[in-house]
Amino acid sequence: MTDELVIAGKSYGSRLLVGTGKYKDFKETRAAIDASGAEIVTVAIRRTNIGQHADEPSLLEFLPPEEFTYLPNTAGCYTADDAVRTLRLARELLDGHQLVKLEVLGDPNTLYPNVVETIAAAKTLVKDGFDVMVYTSDDPIIAKQLEDVGCCAVMPLASLIGSGMGILNPWNLQIIIENANVPVLVDAGVGTASDAAIAMELGCAGILMNTAIAGAQDPVLMASAMKKGVEAGREAFLAGRMAKKLYSASPSSPTSGMID
Repeated sequence: MTDELVIAGKSYGSRLLVGTGKYKDFKETRAAIDASGAEIVTVAIRRTNIGQHADEPSLLEFLPPEEFTYLPNTAGCYTADDAVRTLRLARELLDGHQLVKLEVLGDPNTLYPNVVETIAAAKTLVKDGFDVMVYTSDDPIIAKQLEDVGCCAVMPLASLIGSGMGILNPWNLQIIIENANVPVLVDAGVGTASDAAIAMELGCAGILMNTAIAGAQDPVLMASAMKKGVEAGREAFLAGRMAKKLYSASPSSPTSGMID
């Protein structure tokens, strides 16, 4: 990639962010991350050992912080207070780390975001000095409010977490992207490489995914496919697609100078 993703003032060559959960072990996690080319990896603080349990294998051993940018997240939090508490713990465990992913869920069945609690947590975290990348609904008004609060990136869902349903509402995503002054990344719902390409073609700055890779029959191969999908979609967006024309056929080859 010739253009870079910039988040909170730092540049990244890869526009694919990958989660570290749901793999069979840390070795498979590392192999998939390598295949994806991701530089930012998300970590569920409540579910992954990054030093909380000294007698257990730590993710830090397989994905050293000097090689990857960690993105602690608040998976499993249902209130603003829980989310803030979790990320403050992450900052302690990761020696003052400020870049975080905020998600406050609304219910355990759909994992749809509670936007009221999300906004409340975002205000507290921004005031506390965190660089907040925030998971939210695809509501353009809420997305703009989260940007105005001070979040460094807004991450609307494409469809429900872990569903693999792909981009269900491209029109809302386009509205969010067109009105944003911070990076907009799709978070949740991507199922395969074509979904990733579509999201990038819409103009998303990047994509965050976990289950689409970890839940594949061959996670490492899928990680490689997702890398290619993100890169192809980004290049197509930068190139600018041809206009769609209904009932307006246009020959691929020139019609002048034809041999009779």
